[in-house]
Amino acid sequence: MPIDRRTLARHAAIALTGGSLLSTLPVVPAQAATRAEIDAQVATAMATLRAQPNTAPLFERAQAVLIFPRIISGGLIVGGQYGEGALFRGNQRQAYYQIAGASFGLQAGAQVAGLAMFFMTDEALRALQAANGWEIGTGPSVVVLDRGVQANMSATTLREPVYAVTFAQEGLMAALAINGTKITPISPN
Repeated sequence: MPIDRRTLARHAAIALTGGSLLSTLPVVPAQAATRAEIDAQVATAMATLRAQPNTAPLFERAQAVLIFPRIISGGLIVGGQYGEGALFRGNQRQAYYQIAGASFGLQAGAQVAGLAMFFMTDEALRALQAANGWEIGTGPSVVVLDRGVQANMSATTLREPVYAVTFAQEGLMAALAINGTKITPISPN
């Protein structure tokens, strides 16, 4: 269905009106998860991921794994997403991170999903650690793997610096978008 100026103007007016209405609501600061809460969710997600035979080559070759067990996404024309997780090197937790992003476009719905990012090279891992906030798409390339691609992976086919795998998706949005999102270190209580 082609979008004409009138339709675009109507969608823009709805978005601006919605934003104006939202700006009148009282601001309540979000309560960040504690270390114990993040650790528990990450441990559950890690067990789920390790139980999947298709992720075994990733775990074998990765220098580090960054797991966001629960990313909440939602939007109606203007959207956003947020989640908290932890970076592991081997079995050692290295740091905590948050992922956040905003988007604009033809979108509607809400979902919760997990995201695991496998850092295959030390250079890619250093890019994450050196930045006080790494915007996906501005550093090492990130390849998002769907279930079909994962089924054909082996240790010899893994050649990209970072692989991303989504899991435990629930909701009405089509997919978890990661381009344009920013990953920032955090220090939870």
